[in-house]
Amino acid sequence: MAKIKTIYVCQSCGAKYPKWAGKCNACGQWNTIEEETEVTQRASSSGKIERKVQAKPQKIPDITFEKEQRIDTRNGEFNRALGGGLVPGALVLIGGEPGIGKSTLMLQVALAMPDQNLLYVSGEESLQQIKMRAERIMGDVSDALILSETRLENILQIAEEIQPSIIVIDSIQTIYTERSESTPGSISQIRECATEIMRYAKENAVAVILIGHITKEGSIAGPKVLEHIVDTVLQFEGDRNYMYRILRASKNRFGSTSELGIFEMQNSGLREVTNPSELLLSNHDEPMSGISVSASVEGMRPFLIEVQALVSTAAYGTPQRASTGFDIRRLNMLLAVLEKRAGFRLSAKDVFLNIAGGIRVDDPAIDLAVVCSVLSSDLDIAMSSDICFAGEVGLSGEIRPVQRIEQRIKEAEKLGFKKIYISKYNQKGLDFSAFKIKVIGAGKVSEVFRAVFKED
Repeated sequence: MAKIKTIYVCQSCGAKYPKWAGKCNACGQWNTIEEETEVTQRASSSGKIERKVQAKPQKIPDITFEKEQRIDTRNGEFNRALGGGLVPGALVLIGGEPGIGKSTLMLQVALAMPDQNLLYVSGEESLQQIKMRAERIMGDVSDALILSETRLENILQIAEEIQPSIIVIDSIQTIYTERSESTPGSISQIRECATEIMRYAKENAVAVILIGHITKEGSIAGPKVLEHIVDTVLQFEGDRNYMYRILRASKNRFGSTSELGIFEMQNSGLREVTNPSELLLSNHDEPMSGISVSASVEGMRPFLIEVQALVSTAAYGTPQRASTGFDIRRLNMLLAVLEKRAGFRLSAKDVFLNIAGGIRVDDPAIDLAVVCSVLSSDLDIAMSSDICFAGEVGLSGEIRPVQRIEQRIKEAEKLGFKKIYISKYNQKGLDFSAFKIKVIGAGKVSEVFRAVFKED
């Protein structure tokens, strides 16, 4: 028999307390502790918890397995982030900032699969609002089933009646179940609803996509157990002042977490960007200082990005360090390397760095382009527009090798670059006759500086 107990739960981190407090001792947030009810299992008269055992343990050779065919979402970038498509029975969580385009993306994916029995559940918009958006996105609206409902029991009952192959729920924070007396969006409600949805998805082999809100810190709202329950966690990123959006996998039980999909926000919805290199490179009428191009790789996809730097004398005494799309701590490390190993005095100067297009890059191969952009701006000398860089910079000023160097070289060659500077340790085993672009190897950043700025 179940026992109901009143507890107090922090809505930010999920920490539990026996009584109310103004501040959570676990995460340090104020006014986030709210009263909730918890259902616990009562022990039997013998002192043991009664269990109903239905599943039986099996040996690995006795387990039967049929390889499931992935569901093609008809969206190449979305398939790429998922690892090749939706897996039946998988639970996918998509998080992103408000207004970034999560609902637009999922409605667009839902309307692009007329061959699938798809159920789109919205707890935030009415049916009329969804129809208006669907007509703006697709024009010719498909036969996807739309449901405006927030009660989980009603959603699962309708799903059992129509037997959909894919369910999209927008959003998990608006869904509630009567098994919990807490308000919708609370820790208990999100945990209970996600667990029940996971059970339904696994038992019926239905792919379920959950849309989740994020907190002001950038993490998905709700308990951390929500990310442990689901099979795949996708982050929809991008600056609302820019047109580009990136779908990045932070967890994927059915594919790689290094893949990403790139989209362009337009009036008619999100357009797939199949060749991001041409869009992330700016066209300048004349050479400008502080601009370089790096050959980057995300997952299996190579693309070229433009790195912009501005170095100026510190006007207020204390030098400023600012970075957009690049880790500020790594920028400080690279500036220290230039100061110590290359002899450039940057300690009394402001340094600003920007990755063009509003995207965020974690590839260490961008280091060489960063230091070249900083030096170019400091000397006010423009680099040639037909060279690019691919190399990681170490603390001793050496250029370290990077992975997938052949893909980077081929991408630079395809876009018309004449030279690419890489680590000389990456040259082992490379067949230079296969490239039309000139590949130049270097061991120290000082060697690259002398070669690049001597040419100019």
